[in-house]
Parts: sequence; structure tokens; C-alpha cells
Amino acid sequence: MKVTVVGAGNVGATCAQRIAEADLADVYLVDVVEGLARGKALDLAQAAPIVDHSRSIEGSEDWAGAAGSDIIVLTAGKPRTPGMSRDDLLQVNAAITSSVVESLMPAAPDALLLMVANPLDVTTYVAAQVSGLPRERVIGMAGVLDTARFRAFIAMEIGCCPSEVTAMVLGGHGDSMVPLPRHSTVSGIPITQLISEERLAAIVERTRQGGGEIVSYLKTGSAFYAPAAAVTQMVGAILRDEKRILPTCVRLQGEYGMDDVFLGVPAMLGAAGMEQVVEVDLDDEERSALELSAQHVRDTVDQWRNLQQDA
Repeated sequence: MKVTVVGAGNVGATCAQRIAEADLADVYLVDVVEGLARGKALDLAQAAPIVDHSRSIEGSEDWAGAAGSDIIVLTAGKPRTPGMSRDDLLQVNAAITSSVVESLMPAAPDALLLMVANPLDVTTYVAAQVSGLPRERVIGMAGVLDTARFRAFIAMEIGCCPSEVTAMVLGGHGDSMVPLPRHSTVSGIPITQLISEERLAAIVERTRQGGGEIVSYLKTGSAFYAPAAAVTQMVGAILRDEKRILPTCVRLQGEYGMDDVFLGVPAMLGAAGMEQVVEVDLDDEERSALELSAQHVRDTVDQWRNLQQDA
């Protein structure tokens, strides 16, 4: 198996590290900055004897090195800085996504594209438009990350082991995301029995602002450990054909009563990529929130289209 990671910044390099050290695949790291991918790949390769894996890790500025990739993880893009929303990155990161996908398709026409750059739902849409790949082969990483943040905050509140928390976050990767307390448990116990309504509301809001909170501390960058962990879980589910159901940004085709919008929903990931969208039973309030989130994604896509027309 082979995974190409585009972008050798904090997110991309950490993805490469986690994927190789988890023994999931050989890794090709590519970045347009001369020497950056080569240097980080060499550093990671030199760690292999210590952490005991035999995966190949190579780096270059050459798109042709992606040939033979099963999955391409696209992390390339400008990170957020304090005061910026994910949507503020729209024009620059959508342009980067378009250029990168155009460059990669001749080398790896059958690879699955796993999008990471913000605004996630829009860059996934752009990648799908440019590549022409079926929806099973163009997906976005956001729901796993947003859900992990929700789970972590729940565990902090209760003082329990984070892995004991089961939760779900749907919708766009932004302020309109839809955490689902009603579907969240700790060792099978509904969190609504363990956490007050007031505290739950605060946790939901902190989840929505989870990335921004990290940006406010880092000042000059954004999160990368948790995003890379989320990417690695998704890559593992696909390469190992685990049939794991994970919140994934996918193009909806009638599910949840929506069409032609990329949105975070539970999906089964396996060897064929996104193999099935799973529809969760939502109450009226949850469904309304999901529809509002979908509308925000549509509006942002329309904003990108208008920018394209004006260019």
C-alpha cells in the first residue's frame, strides 16, 4: 500500500509519521517548497530503526512520485491565524486544491482523495469537481476530528477515560457543525444522565470552537496532532477494509433529504472508499440544525463560484 501526503507542514508531516509508524502504508511526502518534503521524509526515515517499522518514507517536489498511490491526503493550504474563520481561507485554499488535484491526477488517476485543508467542505467539493472521481473516492476529514474534540471535552467534564466516550458530530466543519448529545454515551450511559443541560451546551459550543481555541494559543498556526490522528484512523479503515463507520465529509445524494452538498455524516469506510452513508435518526431540532449547516456549506460553495466568475 502507498499513501501520498501533499503538504509537508505540521499536519502533513505528522500524518506521514502516524501512517508509517502505524504500519499502514509506504508514504510519499510532496511539497512545492524546495527541500521541505525531502528533509522531513529523511528525518522520519531515520526514526524508523528506533520506532521499529520498515515502511518506506520518501519526499520530493515532484508530483510524479505519487504514482501508484492508493490514497492521496491533501493537507496543502494556508493555516488559520487568530481571528480567522475557516471560511476566511476560501479563495487561497480552494485555488491551491484545484492546482494540486490537476497536478496529481495524471500520476495517480485511481487514488482516493482525502481532503484536510480548510474550508474542508468546500475544498472537498473543489477536489471532486476537478478530479471527476466518483463520490466514493473523494471524501473529507472533519467529522472524525470534530467528534474527537467532542469526546475529549465530555471526558474532561466527567473525568473518565476518553476512549469510553462514544459520540457523533454531523454537518459542516465550522461554527454550524452539529454535535449530537442525544446520541452520545459513556460506557453505554447517555451523557444526558451524567452532565447537566447547561454544561452540555457549553461543551457543544466549545466543540464548535475547538480549532479556533488552539489557534488562539498557537498564534502562528493551527492544530495538527489531532487532525493527523483523524486522518490516520480514516486511512486505516480504508486500507485495512475495516468497514468502520466514521463521520466523514461526503457528497450527499438523497440521504438526509439533501442532494449535491458535501456534509459530514456517518459513513462506512472500506476498501472501496466511502461504501455507504448511514442515516441517523434525528429529532426535529437536530434535523433543522443539520439543514442550516448544509445551507452554510452551499452558501460558501456559491461564494467560491462567484469568486471564480469574477477572476
